[in-house]
Amino acid sequence: MGDPKFSRAKFERPSHPWEAERIKAENELLKKYGLKNKKELWRSQYVLRRFRQRARELQARVRTGDKQAEKEREQLLRRLGRLGLLPLEGTTLDDVLALDVEAILSRRLQTLTFLKGLAFTPRQARQFIVHGHVSIAGRRVTIPGILVSRTEENGISYDERSAISSDLHPVRQTGQIPTPPPAEGGEDEGPDLSGDEPAAPGPDSGAKEA
Repeated sequence: MGDPKFSRAKFERPSHPWEAERIKAENELLKKYGLKNKKELWRSQYVLRRFRQRARELQARVRTGDKQAEKEREQLLRRLGRLGLLPLEGTTLDDVLALDVEAILSRRLQTLTFLKGLAFTPRQARQFIVHGHVSIAGRRVTIPGILVSRTEENGISYDERSAISSDLHPVRQTGQIPTPPPAEGGEDEGPDLSGDEPAAPGPDSGAKEA
């Protein structure tokens, strides 16, 4: 377990700091999911790496006929199913190895808050969460990066103690908070996080025609 006073890092930095393709891909993910910095991305990659490492270990043990490995495999698949990373039934360890980092990022509270239509952009969703405007099943949560399970997903809403929970709040007015984007494309496509704010009306938009 280690000394609780000396917490271990929850992410690993890239082995080479200057790789143009990796940096470009990371910047695109930061923009798409509204992440604060690359540490949040590396933390998600670390979580995925642990799941994949566990799956590879269990695959090797299952081939030898280890009964305990069979139980641990089912436990791992059920856990990933509860987190929404895999379907609840009909999955194998190969499905765990096929996961990518966007599967982890799509289960973050910040992403789900935006997809449920509680914020206009992923960055605004992060602001709402950090400022205490979002709750899960009535419990206020201020950590944008927690992974939300399937059972908790339906409980995401505005916190009842927040001013935004009132329908009369300016942010809640028609056109300010969009409806959740429709699910388009196949299951392999990531969530649509292109929540661009509409352009502000020009000075002549309200002028009457001569």
